Amino acid sequence: MNKINIIKIGGAVIDDEMTLKSFLISFNSLKGKKILVHGGGRKATQWSKKMNIPVKMVNGRRITDSKTLELITGIYAGQINKTLVAKLQGLGTNSLGLSGIDGNLIESKKRIVNDIDYGWVGDVININIDLLLILLNKKYVPVISPLTHDCNGQILNTNADTVSSEIAISLSKKYEVSLYYCFEHQGVMESLKDSNSLIEKIDLKMYESLLKKNILSEGMIPKIQNAFNGLNNGVKNVFIGLPEMINRKIKYTKIEL
Repeated sequence: MNKINIIKIGGAVIDDEMTLKSFLISFNSLKGKKILVHGGGRKATQWSKKMNIPVKMVNGRRITDSKTLELITGIYAGQINKTLVAKLQGLGTNSLGLSGIDGNLIESKKRIVNDIDYGWVGDVININIDLLLILLNKKYVPVISPLTHDCNGQILNTNADTVSSEIAISLSKKYEVSLYYCFEHQGVMESLKDSNSLIEKIDLKMYESLLKKNILSEGMIPKIQNAFNGLNNGVKNVFIGLPEMINRKIKYTKIEL
């Protein structure tokens, strides 16, 4: 089976110019089919504060009211996405910037209000795998922002870790998929103050133990949840760590069933 790498980068990688440059050079050098998914929560938070729009987070997920949705649509699908595409074109990677709205790439439904009203947040219900296959077979590299839609004209904010996992699952029927969550730490750490506390492998039992000990940050919880979801639905490998891990040059955390 052919292989494909799906790499998700977060705000800390995007915000630091040197880190981003190093990552994009590494990404450009990756052989074979690949997809880049990006978030941008930190930049969205920065702009929200500049525009006096309240920032509300619950369990690492953003509460998205109408003003926040308008802001992140411009930041995610505009500024961040097109900057990444331009930089990759400069390195010789023929990339195509997309949101989940374009080409009906990602259909979602508005999250049901239970204990928490997340606002205009979407839960993925379908990935247009045909579009991805067309682009990949034509040797384009999709660069995807985490905006989705409900097929009734409504844009929805969707967690980028979830988008990455759902795309990985959809492509696992055609490829052997490796999913990488790249961020500012070496991987899942027992203590962010101790650089030697990297946890190199996490299975479900260890994950539950880490939760009970309150070791995991709010932002890490969605990553690991989505990692398990991917592995349970056909994804071959899931890794969490610094951007350099995509070339396997450094240690990282591997999520296992």
